[in-house]
Amino acid sequence: MDIEILENLGLTQSEIKVYLGLLDLGSSKVGLILAKTDLQSSVVHRALNSLIKKGLVNYIIENHSKLYDATDPDYFIQYIDDKKNKFIDIPPELKKRQLRKKAEAKATIYFGRQAMKEVYYKMINIPDAKEYITFGGGSDCNQYMGDPWWRIFFRKKNANNLKSRQVFDETVRSIGEELRKLPLTQIKFLPKEFAQFQETVIVGDCVAINVFVNEGYSFFIKDVEVAKGYRKYFELLWKMAKK
Repeated sequence: MDIEILENLGLTQSEIKVYLGLLDLGSSKVGLILAKTDLQSSVVHRALNSLIKKGLVNYIIENHSKLYDATDPDYFIQYIDDKKNKFIDIPPELKKRQLRKKAEAKATIYFGRQAMKEVYYKMINIPDAKEYITFGGGSDCNQYMGDPWWRIFFRKKNANNLKSRQVFDETVRSIGEELRKLPLTQIKFLPKEFAQFQETVIVGDCVAINVFVNEGYSFFIKDVEVAKGYRKYFELLWKMAKK
């Protein structure tokens, strides 16, 4: 494939080699990445750290070792909107290189604003999902993403025919009143003291805890029992909250 487009998106040669190598390998330790890319260890580590900051690589810790994984190629479209036209044809080409079988991870950490956006889109695209429920957040979280992004996100959620119930606090009453006018959307409010720097999202067997501080980060957890526990807590808040 023509890697010049990836270079135009701001990736270095070593970052491109590492990213494409991870697509070929699937979840991998550093040793496999070194063998695949034929790069020096220091170069691979720099590339991995840079790709993590850009939201293009994630990792989990398994048996005290880091297991790296490339972000879904579709995420590039969300990553740089102003270069979307140049990039629109690339994801299918990259996906051909992605292994079908990937290690099933129960928890993954995503770093940075762009990676957090990917987590939100991941949650509304979970197969056979029945409902999107959330609690937490506040004015700081709202400003972190911005009203325009939330409006677009909710429209995409509704396009997936996904019902939602959400518990906001009074510091975001304005955007909450606007969003709950949308179809499939129910929003209730708790007092402003409920405002916090994180929002918890539960969909199916998955939970995302999104923390809106500094560069931001998200914990994505796939575990039926964990999801049940957070769902119980949500239902208690839902009963307490007011329209």
